Amino acid sequence: MLGKLTCYATKLGIFLTVAALIAGMAGCGDGGYNPPPSKNLEIRTWYDLDAVRDNLAGNHTLLNDLNSTTPGYEELASPTANAGKGWEPVGRSIGGHGPIFTGTFDGQGHEIRDLFISRPDEDAVGLFGDVGQEGVIENIGVVNVTVTGRYSVGALAAGVEGTLGRSYSSGSIAGDRGVGGLVGDNFGTVSNSYSTGSITGDYFVGGLVGYDFGTVSNSYSTGSITGDYFVGGLVGLKEAASVSNSYSTGNVTGNSCVGGLVGANLVGPNEESGVTNSYSTGDVTGNVAVGGLVGDNQVDGDVSNSHSTGSVTGVDNVGGLVGLNEEGTVSNSFWDTETSGQASSDGGTGKNTTEMQDIATFTGAGWNIIGVANPGTRNPVYIWNIVDGVTYPFLSWQV
Repeated sequence: MLGKLTCYATKLGIFLTVAALIAGMAGCGDGGYNPPPSKNLEIRTWYDLDAVRDNLAGNHTLLNDLNSTTPGYEELASPTANAGKGWEPVGRSIGGHGPIFTGTFDGQGHEIRDLFISRPDEDAVGLFGDVGQEGVIENIGVVNVTVTGRYSVGALAAGVEGTLGRSYSSGSIAGDRGVGGLVGDNFGTVSNSYSTGSITGDYFVGGLVGYDFGTVSNSYSTGSITGDYFVGGLVGLKEAASVSNSYSTGNVTGNSCVGGLVGANLVGPNEESGVTNSYSTGDVTGNVAVGGLVGDNQVDGDVSNSHSTGSVTGVDNVGGLVGLNEEGTVSNSFWDTETSGQASSDGGTGKNTTEMQDIATFTGAGWNIIGVANPGTRNPVYIWNIVDGVTYPFLSWQV
């Protein structure tokens, strides 16, 4: 009961904050901003990258890596740039006002390295601020970053309404609410992406995405995640959103609603929120509503065909797979009772390590799975692969 009371008490403030996030992101206005037609830029230096802010609807291409030795770094993206604030995010909608990025940015597999941002009193902080519904960012890595902001903070983008794909991040990302290794707040689509960064925040803190109101698929995170409320290895708070074919391996530490993959599965306008064909292996530590995969699974929240194997430690409403299941659905999902240290879960089926590495456990539950000779051999025809008797199930696409 303590766990439920704590989560409910927290949620009143959370819903108010979420409403503010939605108001700020959904249908981001331009505040009367009427720029001239954008140029399509070929980006070779930090000066070229900086020019994107004046060409927010253009189709831009990164032609080489950018780092601390590339022209323009000291003036624009270093710890001494902009009076110590570092990089100014490209396209920010503060309170629903201001120009946002609506163009395309193709990194062509190149990296932007050594990015520094220190704006702890500012919102919408990242390489990009807000990416509108028409915006597309892909094929880019942001590596060895140091990013600090307040609300809506991510290495690559603070907020996404559009599409972000085949991208990754590493480094240190910190903020207050809506803090993610790659994206702070997602209202669009994030796919085929990953983060290995160290993430720190207060509310809605995730290894890849802090707050998710969109879609996350074929993605993963491996860094350590530390927060207070709604903290997850991949996604902190997931509302009316889907997470599929994804995983997390980093350790997660928080207070309430803490999960190895997702901190909390909240009900949204469509009264449905799913997680499927996903898993987590990191250790999870918290106080209330702590789960190996999901901390708090709310009414109509759905968890299916998923598993967790990490150690789980908490005080109240603690489970090997799900900490607190508030009339949600948990089906065909499992946790390792030995490695988790938890004999019970508020949903799912507990198995010992031998059973968790036995393909029969999962074929019997209807999983799309096949045995392979070794972890380096993949059969992409199936969602899941396993080396029978040797490994836990893993996703056939994963590296």
